[in-house]
Amino acid sequence: MAMRRRPTCKIRLPISDARRFRIDRSWIALLLVFGTAFCSAAGAGEPRTETATELANAVVFIPERAGRVEKKAANVLVEEVANRSQVHWKLTHKWPDDPAAVVVAVGTEPELRSQHPGLDDLLSHTLATRGAEGYRIRAADDGRTVLVAGNDPRGALFGVGRLLCELRMTTGHVRLPHGFRISTAPRYPLRGHQLGYRPKTNSYDAWDLDQWDRYIRDLAVFGTNAIELIPPRSDDDADSPHFPRPPLEMMAGMSRLADDYGLDVWVWYPALDADYNDPKTVDFALREWSDVLRTLPRLDAVFVPGGDPGHTRPKLLMALLAKQVESLRRHHPKVQMWVSPQGFTQEWLDEFVQVLRERPNWLTGVVYGPQVRVTVPELRKLVPDQYPIRLYPDITHSLMCQYPVPDWDLAFASTQGREGINPRPLGEAAIFRAYQDQAIGFLTYSEGCNDDVNKFVWSGLGWNPDADVTNVLRQYSRYFLGDRYTEGFAQGLLALERNWQGPLLTNASVETTLRQFQDMERAASPRDLLNWRFQQALYRAYYDAYVRDRLIAETAQEAEALGVLRQAGAAGSLRAMEQAEAILDRAVTHPTAVDRRARVHELAEALYQSIRMQLSVARYKAIAVGRGANLDTMDVPLNNRVWLERQFDELRGLRVESERRRGIDALLNRTDPGPGGFYDALGDPANQPHLVRGPGFERDPDFRRSALVGFGTRPGEPLFWSRNAQSLYDGPLAMHYDGLDRSARYRVRVVYAGDNFQPRVRMEADDQEVHPLMKKPNPVHPIEFDIPQEATLDGSVTLRWNEEPGRGGNGRGCQVSEVWLLRQGE
Repeated sequence: MAMRRRPTCKIRLPISDARRFRIDRSWIALLLVFGTAFCSAAGAGEPRTETATELANAVVFIPERAGRVEKKAANVLVEEVANRSQVHWKLTHKWPDDPAAVVVAVGTEPELRSQHPGLDDLLSHTLATRGAEGYRIRAADDGRTVLVAGNDPRGALFGVGRLLCELRMTTGHVRLPHGFRISTAPRYPLRGHQLGYRPKTNSYDAWDLDQWDRYIRDLAVFGTNAIELIPPRSDDDADSPHFPRPPLEMMAGMSRLADDYGLDVWVWYPALDADYNDPKTVDFALREWSDVLRTLPRLDAVFVPGGDPGHTRPKLLMALLAKQVESLRRHHPKVQMWVSPQGFTQEWLDEFVQVLRERPNWLTGVVYGPQVRVTVPELRKLVPDQYPIRLYPDITHSLMCQYPVPDWDLAFASTQGREGINPRPLGEAAIFRAYQDQAIGFLTYSEGCNDDVNKFVWSGLGWNPDADVTNVLRQYSRYFLGDRYTEGFAQGLLALERNWQGPLLTNASVETTLRQFQDMERAASPRDLLNWRFQQALYRAYYDAYVRDRLIAETAQEAEALGVLRQAGAAGSLRAMEQAEAILDRAVTHPTAVDRRARVHELAEALYQSIRMQLSVARYKAIAVGRGANLDTMDVPLNNRVWLERQFDELRGLRVESERRRGIDALLNRTDPGPGGFYDALGDPANQPHLVRGPGFERDPDFRRSALVGFGTRPGEPLFWSRNAQSLYDGPLAMHYDGLDRSARYRVRVVYAGDNFQPRVRMEADDQEVHPLMKKPNPVHPIEFDIPQEATLDGSVTLRWNEEPGRGGNGRGCQVSEVWLLRQGE
């Protein structure tokens, strides 16, 4: 039986027409987005059937004496319902006279009780959850009243947000599950995100105030109660080609927007000047900070990182901040001051703790962020109880960061890079639950909208740490894309996270994930396809599948090329290398999955048009390739083609055939440890049998007690040196061997690699030194050392590596790519 062909649709624009009508990039982007989606009708699924109350004819009641935040909440409700359903609810301060009227009542509980007997009755029959920012939502049994009662003004705003997440909205219809009711208050008092208007971000620097208003509103709907701004002078360029406004003007505007929603405003303000022991430098800093921060309509707190960036000794830094508090309170009398020990060496951390033990009364609390050399529980023990701890978790980076993707495949690390679109809902939940009980809350570290999903997961868990993460994603999907996407898009986000788990080569679910998103894409409306959150997910799904297609092809090409080299004895070395090189060059001459590559480029253009996401340096003026511009890295080699061809060039320089064949044999057998020996590729989770892994990500998400797969790619080096196993700060990296020949001597061959060659590294075999602290060879190459025979007399040995103790910074440096344990004989 012949299979029916799937209908296809192509939209083509003749070049002459494009010239005639001078179609600009934005219109071309729309055509590209819609081109693959207009011609099929099935996919995302219809809205789910459930018993619901129709609210299309409702009015929104808000007490006349309500405060500005409650009134803002009511306006948010009316505007967002209209945006999603084209239903325009009327706002009123007078309860309707018609007893059949459908009313959504919004306000604080005391105000609402006095407005109408029915509201008092609803409140009396709804169990209250007390606590700041809490709320109750109750739909009357007759479907004529929906109550949103906040414990306070913010509670009214967050209650409206929850109602919006529960409403089933389609064109002309607004439905709420029948009898819906909830009473809740947040577990943590601080739930916020850093929103940095600066060139380093991958989109934020192009946003104007209307986009910021949209995004701050989105965050507030999901219970965010604080944002963190960045001053005009930071560790960044002073200007961006994307800035629609000067930084200080935008900073003041964003502060005003946050205040409109009743949200707290924090400022991340690094101390960047050279010498705060100089009175002139201190005077300059006092004037600069005052001039910047007094322009803000609202300022609740200032957070000063001790490092990353920053380089001032704790005593000098704390003395500066005491003066800054006195200065800033002239304009913002209740402003708080927070500080972090980021980047501190052990010596500086000890000094910092000593200052804290003097109980400075100007200091509000301590922040735990990236590059703090102790764990959150350890810091809590060191810091006096009077100072709360706030978390500053990095939710935006995927490698070389505070919480890297565990065991990430090298192909993704090389292409997606450090700041790719990174929904990690379950991973972020594991991070949150590992450490949040040590802190009062969080403001996350973000470098753009690439981490959008992660923000909403943190906000949801900050409200209720026991929340089902999948339900948080369902609310996210329903609110931002529509009711029919509630399940499909939520599961799609979980699937994107699974794409990044395990070896990419064998992860067939990557293809399944793409098919699921293609089904949603084909069924999407034009409005859906213009939704930047939908575009981000599509970009990731196509990008992941394209990288896997390339990895499969290029892995097979390398295997085939090595097979040809094994025939060099019969074909001759020069002929074998020529044939192998031609096979490897297919990656360039016969590229794979060109249709998927084209779709990724189309979606990159769509994302620039919709959200100004800068996925390329050349095309979209991103500040750097490593800052989310992974359109520029999607074609980097995924096999050892470049390195092998360089080896071929060297071997061709040898005049004697036998020498060339020995060189080829060395390439083919480079990992062979010989009889009785062992080989580990420590950066490959499938080939590190002797590595002591430790507790792992679920129990140790910042890898303080676990070995971590890290990366450090440099052009021309073999891929097996581009990844490594590493430990952080003073933690040891260990390998354990059993079943050794008790009578034999052993020698270790090791390749030190990674991204940081400044720290010195020491190796031990059990408790005996193999080599003292030494710099890692740069350029990278294997080095060998004898293992003391006493260490292997019992038939086992544990190798340990440590970097020099007490260092600060990012803690990386003890990084090992390959280890051979070579049996030398009796």
